[in-house]
Amino acid sequence: MDDYEHYEAVVVGAGPGGAAAAAKLADEGIETLVLERGVDAGSKNVSGGLIYAEESAPYTIDDLFPDFREEATERPITEYYLQNIAGEKVKEFDLTSLHEHDTEWSDAVLRRPMDSWLAERVHERTRETGGGLLTGISVNGLLRNEGQIIGVTCDEIDPIRADIIVAADGVNSELARDSGLMDWEKPDEWFQGVKAVVDMPDGSIEERFGIGPNEGIAHLFSGNLFDDVRGGGFLYTNTDTLSIGAVFHLDSLVAEQAEPHELLNGLLTHPLLGQWIDDECDEIEYSAKLVPDSKKVAHTSPHRDRLVLVGDAGGQMQAQGPIIKGMNHAVTAGALAAESFAEAKRRNNTDSAGRRYERKLQDSGVMGKLRPKRYEMMRPIGEREDMTSVVDRLLTSPIGRIGVRAMDTAGLLQRLYSSPFMSMAAPDTKTPYVTLPTMIAEELGTRVQERNTIVPPSLEERIGDLTYDTDVGNPHIKLLDNSAEASGAAVSACPVSATDFGGGCYREETIQTNGGQKQVVSLDTQPCVECGTCAIVAETEWEHPRGGKGVEFKHG
Repeated sequence: MDDYEHYEAVVVGAGPGGAAAAAKLADEGIETLVLERGVDAGSKNVSGGLIYAEESAPYTIDDLFPDFREEATERPITEYYLQNIAGEKVKEFDLTSLHEHDTEWSDAVLRRPMDSWLAERVHERTRETGGGLLTGISVNGLLRNEGQIIGVTCDEIDPIRADIIVAADGVNSELARDSGLMDWEKPDEWFQGVKAVVDMPDGSIEERFGIGPNEGIAHLFSGNLFDDVRGGGFLYTNTDTLSIGAVFHLDSLVAEQAEPHELLNGLLTHPLLGQWIDDECDEIEYSAKLVPDSKKVAHTSPHRDRLVLVGDAGGQMQAQGPIIKGMNHAVTAGALAAESFAEAKRRNNTDSAGRRYERKLQDSGVMGKLRPKRYEMMRPIGEREDMTSVVDRLLTSPIGRIGVRAMDTAGLLQRLYSSPFMSMAAPDTKTPYVTLPTMIAEELGTRVQERNTIVPPSLEERIGDLTYDTDVGNPHIKLLDNSAEASGAAVSACPVSATDFGGGCYREETIQTNGGQKQVVSLDTQPCVECGTCAIVAETEWEHPRGGKGVEFKHG
């Protein structure tokens, strides 16, 4: 073990959480090595995405990188709306007050340019302490000595020992799983997001959205737009592109056998969007990722031995109704992890870093946002199937409809949707995602007059437009059970596969067996976007491609 290279700190992943941890560690004079599996920081990362700076947070991204907003973001988000949809009828609520609650600022970002900018600063700062940042390095597991975690193992280089290991390697974290702190066993603990980046004609964003060059708008979408799948859509204005996408509860996506790319198309082609996009707009990137549901999986004790989990690796993604925050929590967690190790080192007790980190997450209020007690209190009642059925029947009854109209007249609906308290207590059922917004639009909405002329690319075109460095001969996914019963859900749930399409990761086929027929699933990892969906819904052995291999996002 003594022959392995040693650093005081190893940070795995150069996203916002990893960058925050590395910057803070370097500022404390701690020798820090950052390992990133992409060819460039951000090339593997996808986000909606808005990054927040919360007034109550002990650290924000611009605390650690003062030029961040001027150099690495797209537009400040100054308006925030929720669109309740029933067919072509829409009822809009202005949720700007909710968006501004506890908010110092919020900007739209694209992950490739943002993460790449952060990585350059991180490399400069960590080099001053004897470390640096290496790209194209896939960390595949933990190095142990007598059962204790002491470092990391990699595909491309020899194992590395460290006094602190910060796992900021995303929702598909190899280290979180290897440590036993996180798993992929329950679809109801995860969301799947799909997204299109749409290029806009020069000057059209300001004109079509009625905003200035230093203003931006966010729209959320709910109702029957996505059939019965629990989830919602989003549209964020970037500098000269739009991020348009949708996020779904994975268990609902599987239960409805819905196909993510078709649900995204339903949003892109809805008449409401005709006022903003048309056939002059060009979809330039399609992407997808898993998202942890922090209410259920944010680890309350995200550490083991020398390992600490940060960001999505620790389930730290807050998605509670219209409150959607993740990158800011990863930044805070990364900085708190670094602060904890620096304090522990000064006291000559680096083994206490994980416990300090856990306590800081609690004391700073981060864990209370990720796992709100009001949701945990309401969940046993609010998410019972019989209770949901009763509530949905009442809402859609004549009495319920009269009640909704009366609440709207009194301004109560707007206030309820703008309430952080109500957002944090909302159950994960069809009621808040489908039933209620659909009924609100039916009763209170107006019919959309616009026409939408956009024609989304086919799934084949979307896959073909992505950049891949296929690792021939080294598949990163193995199908353990190819029966349709065990793995068939991957065919529809995979964002680059479809039941009527033979060019994605997964497809269902009929084969002859002993004089009969059998439905089986086949796998081709070449067009994979590495979202990890199939690791949850199918019988697979899933790991990341080797460093620099696989998909490379240009926008993210």
